[in-house]
This record gives sequence, structure tokens and C-alpha cells, in this order.
Amino acid sequence: MADSGAGIGVGAAIGIGVGPYAELTFDSEGDVDRGTQAAVARIEATDLLVFAHGWNSDRSTSTRLYDRFFAPFPGLVGPGVRLGYVGVVWPSIRFSDEPIPDFEGPGALAEPGFGVALDPGTRQALGEFWPGRQAELDRVAELLEERPESEAAFIEFGALVRELAGVDAADAADAVSTVVAPTPAVEPVPAVFAEDVLEVCRALAQALVEAGAPPGGSGSGSGEQGLALGAGLRPLWNGAKELLRQATYYKMKKRAGVVGERGLGPVLAELARQRPGLRIHLIGHSFGARLVSFSLRAVPDGARHVASLTLLQGAFSHYSFSDRLPHDKSRGGALGGLQRKVDGPVVACHSPHDTSLRVFYPLASRMAGDSAGLLGFDERWGAIGHDGVQAVPGAPRLTLDTALHQGVPATGCVSVDAGSVVRRGGAPSGAHSDICHEELARLVVSAGRMGR
Repeated sequence: MADSGAGIGVGAAIGIGVGPYAELTFDSEGDVDRGTQAAVARIEATDLLVFAHGWNSDRSTSTRLYDRFFAPFPGLVGPGVRLGYVGVVWPSIRFSDEPIPDFEGPGALAEPGFGVALDPGTRQALGEFWPGRQAELDRVAELLEERPESEAAFIEFGALVRELAGVDAADAADAVSTVVAPTPAVEPVPAVFAEDVLEVCRALAQALVEAGAPPGGSGSGSGEQGLALGAGLRPLWNGAKELLRQATYYKMKKRAGVVGERGLGPVLAELARQRPGLRIHLIGHSFGARLVSFSLRAVPDGARHVASLTLLQGAFSHYSFSDRLPHDKSRGGALGGLQRKVDGPVVACHSPHDTSLRVFYPLASRMAGDSAGLLGFDERWGAIGHDGVQAVPGAPRLTLDTALHQGVPATGCVSVDAGSVVRRGGAPSGAHSDICHEELARLVVSAGRMGR
């Protein structure tokens, strides 16, 4: 089934059913592996699909994702389109209890019997994600396994997680005490790393119950009653494990922006200089959507090589492309106006069945000192993969069926409710990773004007 041309050998060697295919590998600082960059440069194509994964525990998971997602494309494009395929590989992590529909069977997630404790797969992934932090991770794992009824143990756990996340304790304390917005030079601290650790763990445990997860872990009571004040501290260790998960998300979110702006963007700009007729279609899932979006910062003025951008359950702010924030007219989003760097549309797919973005993203994004409180609703902290592009005038909102039958706009931002297909998945992430559907491949083809 693979086309002839450079890159097929690479694709075949790692189990990709389409071609030509190559992987483009970056480290945590955005430095590219030159060998993979050279392999991408050898791909002969009119249109290059560049897909960045979100959280994954290893390269094989990413490769399987790319194989599944890319599979429908050869049968969808017009006769004048010669596709090339690129899978972006960057350092990220997935806890073993986060299901990926169709990738693992019901018994292939977190190993049974571990409950709040870290299963071996997650513990190994954490060690690879935070190399050189063996002692801290060992102590974190020990606390999650023992779940002591001790406020001091929670305080110790919170300090270890802040250290792993790279949040300075003094900065966290300052963030709680200040009543003014941080200056642009000072990175704001999320409330989950700054507020009282017991209240944070309680809020996270309640959020897990809302997402359908077992409340409090094994033997810790059930329902809201198990989390009520006075019910003891043991049920809150489920929230403590979620705090550790949020620390990995915090690191991945920052890392995705760095890899996109310093890594992928310049690599693609150089490729476009070498191949001026090449049309590049960016696709990103979860934090990978943030990665490909931040690559737009490296697109030179006047360059038109990015032909389309499709975001699948994007784990970054729904205000990112806004020129003016609704709650602060003096500022814009982190990518304000950069949709104009795309020659075609920016398509943001969202789903109401994604509990990771509906429940946990706003909770983890809320900044310290926010008067709404940890669980209070505040649309400032919403994700683009939850409710689409916000505060961009003229950006239409379509159902997936309408987008597929009537097409999407030729330029600018558009939000597409993909909940009709992005709907499967268990707690705690819900349908966040349910993205391997031919309908979404057809949407990419439509956005890129590659159809028959």
C-alpha cells in the first residue's frame, strides 16, 4: 500500500502502513535529532501530514497512534495529491490508568490491585520522564502505597511534587499572598501547587469522582461521603495521586510549547525553504496540539508553507488565538493572531465527553489567588479541546457532520464539535484519546483542500 519513494523503509521498519513516512524526534529542549530531520527532508510529496502526539508512555504507543490515524488518508485524497507522513516524537508521559480506546483491552491498563499506588509501568515511565530523580520518586511511590493518616505526610508529598514540577516553594507562597497579576517576566503558579495541599487533594479527589473514577482508592469509603470533612485523610490519597499526574501535565504543557517554537517550527521553516512548493498540514493531539500551534511562532513573515492546522482535543487555552482576552482587554492570548500564519483554516475539534479537559484542565490551570476557588467554574481556564476557539470574532462553530458535508472556511479559526465520534473512554480522562476515526481524517483532508 505504501507509495514508492524515500522514507518507505523507515515506515516499514517501525510498523507504519502508509508511506513515505518518517519520524521527527526532539528532546525536551526542542533540539532535533539530525538523522530524523534528514529522513523527513527526503520525503517526496506534494502535501506533508505532520502529526504530534499528546501524552504517551513510549515511542511504540506514538507509532501505533500514527499508524491508526494515518491509515484512511490514501483513500481520501485526490489524484493530484502525493502524501508524505511525519510523526513527531517528543518526551511525554502517560499514566497506565489513562485508557486509549482500541489500544488496550479492559485488563491492560493499570495493573489490578494497585489502586492509589503506582503500578510498575507508571513508575518506570515517571523515572524516564524525570531522570535523576529516583529518590524523590521512590518516596512519592512509598507514600501513595502506604497512604498514611498524617497531615505531615501530605505536606511532604506536596513538597516533593512541587520539586518534581519545578515549582519553587517561595514562588508558590508569594503567588498565594499576592493580589495582583504576575508580571510577564514571572511565570504564574497554578493553584494546585500553591494552595493548602490537603484542600488541593480534596478538590482533586472530588474531581475524580465527577469524572467517574473510584472514590478514594480501595478501602477508603465511597462517594462524596468518603471525601467529607471529618472522614479522615486516607481517602484524599486518590487526590494526591492526581496531583502527581497534574505535575507531569504541567511539565508537558511547558515542554510542548518549547518543542514547538524552538524545534518543530524552525525545522519546518527550513524544509519549506528547501522545498518551496511543499504544503504542510499540522495535526496535534492534546499537548501535541499545543506543540504544533506554538510552531507557528517560528513561521517567517510572509511564509505560506503551513497549509492547515487541525487540533484534536487540544490541551491549551481556548483563548490562545484571541487578540484581546475577555477578562483583560489589555492582553491577548499566547498565540494571538497567529492563525494568520496559516494559509488555510485552524480547525479546533472539541468534545463534551473529554473529562480530562472538561474537569481537570481548568482545575489545574487556575492560578493561585483566584477568588473563584479550586472547584469554582471560571471560563478563563477553559481548554480549546473542551469548547473550541473562544474570543476570536467571526470564528464559526460547526458540528462534525456539517463540517464534513459543507466544508470548513478557507481561512481563520473554526470550532468543530466532534462529540459524535470522540465519545469513548473511561475515567479519569474520558474520551480525551478517542481520536482514531476516519471522520477526523476526512476533516483534515477538507481543511487542507486535499480531497477528491
